[in-house]
Amino acid sequence: MLADPNAYFSVVHDFNAYLQPFDGPLPDDAQLSMMRSVGLQLLSDVKALEAGCLLQLRQLDNEAKAVVDFLKLQSRKVDMVLHYVLENECRDGNRYLGRRFGGSSFVIESKTPFKIGQVFKATLYIRDELIALVCIAKVTQVMQEGEHLLTELSFECILEPDVEQLVKASLSVQQKQLKARKQQNTHN
Repeated sequence: MLADPNAYFSVVHDFNAYLQPFDGPLPDDAQLSMMRSVGLQLLSDVKALEAGCLLQLRQLDNEAKAVVDFLKLQSRKVDMVLHYVLENECRDGNRYLGRRFGGSSFVIESKTPFKIGQVFKATLYIRDELIALVCIAKVTQVMQEGEHLLTELSFECILEPDVEQLVKASLSVQQKQLKARKQQNTHN
């Protein structure tokens, strides 16, 4: 439930974060799950089912590769529709532009300062990676960058499957960034 702050790297990538002040004891996994909207729960369930089925299919021989690829495409379409619906749901808290994320923390951009130690219920939507999750995060650092403030929030309470999603997504984003950089260097 509690991520080790030194365990994961993070990547620069824009996303939406909704923050609502959180007061009280940290929730356990069941309580945190109950904080998710029906849409968030549905997306999480679909992703868990998909991961289990695709893992079983990958263990089949090479002839199953076409089936696996087709099912991945179908799954991605369902995820995209669910993510679109989620992004249009009514949300708790104020919207911020997320600038960086990883399995341990995320960074948002704001015009007003946050206080170190403030705790928030955060809902993160990372569209390119089809991730939507709820967590409890605490402000650990505030840095000035130009006219904006960058605020780092470390996960205080997050479901383990959500950490796994963030880690996979950060690796995916990094891989895409490296490919883009490589293509740019070959064109120069």
